[in-house]
Amino acid sequence: MAWMYLRDDQYQRVEALLPGKKGDLGRPAADNRLFIEAVLWVARTGCSWRGLPEEFGRWNSVYQRFARWSRKGIWQEVFARLVQDADFEETFIDSAIVRAHQRAAGASKRLG
Repeated sequence: MAWMYLRDDQYQRVEALLPGKKGDLGRPAADNRLFIEAVLWVARTGCSWRGLPEEFGRWNSVYQRFARWSRKGIWQEVFARLVQDADFEETFIDSAIVRAHQRAAGASKRLG
């Protein structure tokens, strides 16, 4: 799969937080890594859930699982663990998020 967003070391850090692993109650999850990659794909592309490629599974199943994890607070735990080693190698700032003062945009100056 060409669109793997999580590195192996990042996934290993959060793997223990994810429900559905061996030893948990209930049915084991089919593939937590693939599911997380699907969610990251939707987040990075801005695509709707319906546009999720078939390689990730049925879009509605992925969405329902995402919503269930959101209600349980699992995403907060995952991102809290991942942010601990943020290196900000790929931090971008562009004109869409930086606002200049109105006078910097060529507004006429007031005299007096």
